[in-house]
Order: sequence, then structure tokens, then C-alpha cells
Amino acid sequence: MARTLESTEYVLPAVSPVGTLQQVLAALADPVRLEMVRRLATTGQPIACSELYEGINKSTASHHFKILREAGLTERVVIAGQTHQLLRRREVEDALPGVLSSVVAAARA
Repeated sequence: MARTLESTEYVLPAVSPVGTLQQVLAALADPVRLEMVRRLATTGQPIACSELYEGINKSTASHHFKILREAGLTERVVIAGQTHQLLRRREVEDALPGVLSSVVAAARA
């Protein structure tokens, strides 16, 4: 699948399907992952991995990215040789209507 974003086209790797409600909520239950998703939802664009976390080391961040990816919430995108994370908002909303938007809205409050 190819997507175009701000005049940049990139090819997405095969992504996992969106997980069950329990998998998605378990992934979002951790405050670090919830903040990552909140930041991704705010921009609506791929964000460099290093910009999505503070106060944790890189290996811990990688673990959090893996949990989000396995739950089907995010996907990895390589742009100009740098790995970014992209929120799969449309796919998650299609699979679990209202769940992601409700959790993100609650996180903003």
C-alpha cells in the first residue's frame, strides 16, 4: 500500500490487523503509550520515534512501539532514512468505532 503525505510517497510494510477491543485497550492502558498515541493523534502525521517519548530509554520506547504496533494502532514508516510512527486512525475507527477518539479525548482532558 502506498500513501502520499505532504508530497512524500512511501510504501508501508505489511501491518497487523487492528486487534481486539481488549488488545487495543490494554495497549492504551499504559501512560507512556497513551501519551505516544495522543501526540500522534494531535498531529495526524508520521512523527519521528524520538519525538514521541521523554524520560525513558530507547529500548523501553522500542518495547512500547512494538505493543502499539501489535495492537494495530500504529505502523512504522521510514521517511528519508529515519523511522517514524504513524497512527492508524482510520483503520482503528473502522474496526472499533469511537474507541480511539474517546480514549484520546479523555487523555487530552
